[in-house]
Amino acid sequence: MTDQPTAERAQAGPATPSAPVFTRAAAVASCAGFVLIGALQALYGPAIPALREDFGLSPSAAGLALSAHFVGGVAGVLVFDRCYGRIGDRRLLGASYLLMAVGAAGFALAPGWPVALGMALLAGLGFGGIDYGLNQLFATGFGHRSTAMLNVLNAHFGIGAILGPAVVGAVGAEHYPAVFLVFALAGLAPLLFLRGVRDRASRPAGAAEPAPGQERRRAPVRRVGPLLAAFVVLYVLHVGVEAGVGGWEPTHLEAVGYGAGFAATATSVYWLMMTVGRFAAAPLALRFPAPVIVTVSCAGMTVCLLLASVPALAPWAYAGVGLFIAPVFPTGLPWLHRAAPGAARAGALVIAASMVGGVAAGPALGRAIEWSGVRAVPLLLGGVSALCLAAALWLARATATRRPHRP
Repeated sequence: MTDQPTAERAQAGPATPSAPVFTRAAAVASCAGFVLIGALQALYGPAIPALREDFGLSPSAAGLALSAHFVGGVAGVLVFDRCYGRIGDRRLLGASYLLMAVGAAGFALAPGWPVALGMALLAGLGFGGIDYGLNQLFATGFGHRSTAMLNVLNAHFGIGAILGPAVVGAVGAEHYPAVFLVFALAGLAPLLFLRGVRDRASRPAGAAEPAPGQERRRAPVRRVGPLLAAFVVLYVLHVGVEAGVGGWEPTHLEAVGYGAGFAATATSVYWLMMTVGRFAAAPLALRFPAPVIVTVSCAGMTVCLLLASVPALAPWAYAGVGLFIAPVFPTGLPWLHRAAPGAARAGALVIAASMVGGVAAGPALGRAIEWSGVRAVPLLLGGVSALCLAAALWLARATATRRPHRP
């Protein structure tokens, strides 16, 4: 005979929290989706020579394709966030994959440059939706493993960022339309696995319903504003460092005596080490709290940037920057969700800020280099990294759990 109280507890108890946000196949497909968005973002740069020839563009005009992509990305983050919790997660992700695929295909087949820019914007809109949507779901969908899974997810972005330029280099920049079309078609594949995504926003898997007032004690209203501001500063600056090293490492290495080929290879190693660092951070995230990982990462990348000012150490120091900077983005998101669980749109704010940081890094760093010279690149970036470290230390102190006083 069935024990009625036990049966009632099984039905009304913690069954919902234990329901996974992703099936295993959907999680794997999501990682594949991040490979695709990483590749798509990295395709524009290698295609610039062919774009200039096909459309008769100046270098700055050709670079507008990536800018349009990032503008679309920021819009995609904000639109997805606006709809988050109102429309099912499957529909939002499905629409994002479709937008990215249509935009990439349209960019490949565009008859003129204005149309191409519009298609890049459309692809970026889907890119932003996928980026924010999957980061948000991974940050809340795996319980205590969320930080580790976010590092794995974002490591696949790095795989795509390495794969995209390699494909363009192998087939030739003049064949960029075919490459964009192939990636557009591949972007439809994750749609087949969306049935494995739970179709509603949810609490972190395995998390119990908080007691009344619990969230207020963990993130008092008066502290939410400064906390969000500090996370935004951390994300804007660290993405600025990431983009700054990727954009200026070759120029700095050539300025201190290395050959162009070696400088390009060293920059590829930097991106490779960032991918390796995120895979390596996944098991560490199961043993160490997020504040420790982010703070150590910021300290490590600051030291490495200072070492990069020594010409003999520069290539290896830049590789170290890639290794240390890797966990900051994916590890900071679960930390943010725990620090300010009641703050609406917190994740969207920092992800959008990170994209803005990537766009603003180029002009801002370029102006500083005009004033100080190319040899000062690692010191300039080291100063920005030191500000990241200061933000991480402040956040670690502000979010530290106070131990109860014992008389």
